[in-house]
Amino acid sequence: MGDPCAPKTFKWDGLSCSYAISGRPRITRINMSSNGLSGDISSYFGDLKDIQSLDLSYNKLRGSIPNVLSQLPSLVFLDLTGNQLNGSIPSGLLKRSQDGTLTLRYNKNPNLCNRNSSCQHTKTKKNYKHAVYIVVPIVAVAVIGALVVLLILIVRKKKGATRRSKGQDHQHLDNHRFTYKELQTITDNFKIVLGQGGFGTVYDGFLQDGTQVAVKLRSQSSSQDVREFLTEAQTLTKIHHKNLVSLVGYCKDGVYLALVYEHMSEGNLEKKLRGRDCNDVPLTWRQRLCIALQSAQGLEYLHKSCSPPFVHRDVKTSNILLNKNLEAKVADFGLMKAFNHDDDTHISTARVIGTRGYLAPEYARALQLNEKSDVYSFGVVLLEVITGQPTILQSTEVIHIVQWARQHLSGGNIKEVVDARMQGDYNVNNMWKVVDLALKCTEHDPVQRPTMTNVASQLQYCLELEGENQTRHNANTTFYTMKDSCGVRDLPMM
Repeated sequence: MGDPCAPKTFKWDGLSCSYAISGRPRITRINMSSNGLSGDISSYFGDLKDIQSLDLSYNKLRGSIPNVLSQLPSLVFLDLTGNQLNGSIPSGLLKRSQDGTLTLRYNKNPNLCNRNSSCQHTKTKKNYKHAVYIVVPIVAVAVIGALVVLLILIVRKKKGATRRSKGQDHQHLDNHRFTYKELQTITDNFKIVLGQGGFGTVYDGFLQDGTQVAVKLRSQSSSQDVREFLTEAQTLTKIHHKNLVSLVGYCKDGVYLALVYEHMSEGNLEKKLRGRDCNDVPLTWRQRLCIALQSAQGLEYLHKSCSPPFVHRDVKTSNILLNKNLEAKVADFGLMKAFNHDDDTHISTARVIGTRGYLAPEYARALQLNEKSDVYSFGVVLLEVITGQPTILQSTEVIHIVQWARQHLSGGNIKEVVDARMQGDYNVNNMWKVVDLALKCTEHDPVQRPTMTNVASQLQYCLELEGENQTRHNANTTFYTMKDSCGVRDLPMM
């Protein structure tokens, strides 16, 4: 979700950071005391090479203390008091505690021990050998019998839970269910068309409480069947992120199928970039960076925070919608696929589904996709954001935007590819960083592409640089305050 230290005004709670004149901010202190944390202590704390103080006291942490904590060169204070840790304290931590270079607190962990206390939780068994020889076989038979009974009960319980779960899912959907007649009322008999897609037509509508919505009505020619439709509707009731379009409800009434979404008043990114509305003011570079970052964060949520994780499969500018504040939200989840197992490397499909110009090479060629396929599509979106060009350019020859960009950038003149409608209002060095990121996303080999987490982090960094550059540029200019979709900024008076 970006740099936890920057910008300073949005620094994460519980953190202290150092801010060097050159280089990125570094985390120096973490206070997560009494936060209800559970599970093992993450070994990723070992990556925080500049951390000086780590307070994890009074949580519900279990397991052993990872040895990587003893290898943190700057750590001078570690508080693990009041958890449920067990095992031995790493010798490196004990040594540093004894020589005074580290303040180590670990009281109120009843199962934790150091070299001065016994780690054995049972007495010697020498006097009980004969008893053990007699008791163990009897216990083993009893345990096996109990396991058989328990297995039968678990199977029965799972079947019952599955039936209840399905019933709950449908009940949850029923709470958001509209009839076709209600949709007619909501849309004023499908009066205003907002857009058209593979699923069907999208109409403007208003609920009884005045909330504006978008109603996507399935066309008879749509390839999506009822089962796929219900799966999509159920999935969308379970995923929630500020950069994913929210599902308000659905309709399954006879032959009529529809999805009801929150309304996004500024339409989609494709139309905004192309300037199809003559009244549209061209997007600034900062606005484009904000939209790209927010879209990346929505996709990152699907890839990393959902269980199971999802691949969107149809990332494109027309599926990135904008609200009145130009905040971006990823939409259209009809083609989304889930990874059902943690060890899956890809999903194999029977046929290629998606949009021409955005398909990753490995998916189009071998019908195999994973989260890196979405990264490729997002790289194409990023090139559109930079250039304002469509994915397939037609002049003297038909050429894909990735090939077109690489050809024009080979000479080192970035102005040849940047959208002229921005009128040069951008920092060239920062623009190069974003262009380079887009080209990395569209590498032919998926292994060479970054993850969406890395993409979002780099876009966040570029956005911060753009703000710093603009501040320096306007140092002697009169300012007024204006709020945009990425926060409050000082902009020059025109």
